[in-house]
Amino acid sequence: MPNDGRNQRNGYIRAFSLLSQIGFTIIACIGVSILLGKLLDDLLGTSPWLLIVFIFLGIAASFKSIIDFAKKQ
Repeated sequence: MPNDGRNQRNGYIRAFSLLSQIGFTIIACIGVSILLGKLLDDLLGTSPWLLIVFIFLGIAASFKSIIDFAKKQ
């Protein structure tokens, strides 16, 4: 029966790693899109329109990544 505790602990570690991976994916998608939108707004002088567009694109990309991740798991 000592393996039950070890299996349960491994399950918690796996769940934590999956949740943290999803969190980092969301932050990365939205963060990169904000940086790109801000950079292009500064270069083209279209502030704040490209930032807003890229924020929505980042949110959509993070949803797509989560859906793909869920399908894979």
